[in-house]
Amino acid sequence: MQQRQPQKSLVKSIWENLQILLVALVLAYLIRTYIAEPRYIPSDSMLPTLEQGDRLVIEKVSYRFHPPTSGDIVVFQPPANLLEQGYQKDQAFIKRVIGTSGDKVRVSHGRVYVNDQPQGENYILEKPRYDLPTVEVPAGELFVMGDNRNNSNDSHIWGFLPQDNVIGHAIFRFFPFNRLGGI
Repeated sequence: MQQRQPQKSLVKSIWENLQILLVALVLAYLIRTYIAEPRYIPSDSMLPTLEQGDRLVIEKVSYRFHPPTSGDIVVFQPPANLLEQGYQKDQAFIKRVIGTSGDKVRVSHGRVYVNDQPQGENYILEKPRYDLPTVEVPAGELFVMGDNRNNSNDSHIWGFLPQDNVIGHAIFRFFPFNRLGGI
């Protein structure tokens, strides 16, 4: 009988560990799907705010209670016109919200204007070297731009972003460690 006892406790221990592992996997899936997830920055379109190779935490909860606002850095799935250009649905983009529903956005002489007000953009790499005539952001859509204005595939090229395409809001950089912190 003494030999069977250790075997029973070994089976019980394995079963308990499997249950813990299953709970951990379910929690990880739920957190990543509905609360927050890590993302990697693949390009220089958000310089100097975000550098290629930065790793971020994207929170997914707040936009269930309110829409994105100007200045938010959002991660999103490509809109239909980018899918038509060959981008994949699971290929995420990251840009800064410049205009929301009803805003009038234009770019003129190196300045971005929202509702005829020049924007103080101390976060951009350099002034835009292009002009964009005034466009009005439709209901339920956003106008987004990269902080690296002259090297960003954004709304000034492909148009408006449906709010439904937004995955979440970039809130925290966790790598590299020397740039650790909020965004």
